[in-house]
This record gives sequence, structure tokens and C-alpha cells, in this order.
Amino acid sequence: MDALLARVARGDSDAFEALYQASSSKLFAVALRILRNREQAEEVVQEAYVKIWSRAGDFKPEIASPITWMAAIVRNRSLDEVRRKAGRVFVNDGELDQLESDDESAIALLERQDDVARLKRCLDGLEAEKKKMVCLAYLDGMSREELAQKFDKPEGTVKTWLRRSLMQLKGCLEQ
Repeated sequence: MDALLARVARGDSDAFEALYQASSSKLFAVALRILRNREQAEEVVQEAYVKIWSRAGDFKPEIASPITWMAAIVRNRSLDEVRRKAGRVFVNDGELDQLESDDESAIALLERQDDVARLKRCLDGLEAEKKKMVCLAYLDGMSREELAQKFDKPEGTVKTWLRRSLMQLKGCLEQ
């Protein structure tokens, strides 16, 4: 994806289309997880791709992977949307208007920390190699083909391991 982003930075619309095809489902999942509304998530992802197109030259591969950089754009735009919607709730409450803050609420922070702790506990329940594969796939955005090369396994094995690991994680998280 580094090469695609470099081409997008030069205004290559074919590269942008390929980048979209390679990353849109992951970025949509990020937005949907935060917004919990399909229509809003679609809007946010569309706006994020406009920003990706215009800011592709700002991407620094030594700082983050392309998917991490793009996911940060989607995440930040999604959080902006959540804050914007939250602001509407307090419009008529004079005292609350004066208490505006961009800080995460204590309850939201605790919930997020609890979610992260549960996910970490569940990830720790996976075999080391499968845990690493899941993290590389879903946090760093590596494709199955890239994972197959990295782990020296057939792509079908990688697909099966990821599917089974995700099922195991889901079961653990639902407990």
C-alpha cells in the first residue's frame, strides 16, 4: 500500500481506486464501530477518502503503515462526528454548554479501557503465532498474501487460521 499512496500523492486516480478497493472495508469497519450507524459511517469514510486523496503526500511510511494512517483519519473524523452529535444534546442546557470539553468522558474512558483489557485477555488466549497473525492482519492491515509470505504458510492456511482465531476471539469476548 506504500506504493499506492505514493502514486495517489502524485494524483494517480487508478492508484486511488486500487487503494480504495484494498482498504475501504477495513476503514468502514472502523467508522461503523465508532458511529454505530451505517449511513453516518459511509459519509465519514467518503469524507476520509477525500482527505486521503488530498493529503496522501503527507503520509510518512517510517511513522506508520498506510492502513494505520488512513484508519487514524477515519477514526478522528468519526470521533468529530460523535462530538458534533453530542453537542446537539446540550444546546438548551445553559450550564452544560459552559462545560464543553474535547476530553473523553470518564465513563467512556473506563468502558474503552475495559474493552481493551478484555480484548487483550482474549488475544492472550490465542497461540503466539496466531495472535501475531491476527494483530498483523487487523491492526497493521497486512493482507492474507503478505501474511502467507511472512509466516511461510499457504494462503489457505492463513485464511483458516484467521477465521478460527476470530471465532475464538468472538467466543471469548461474548463471555
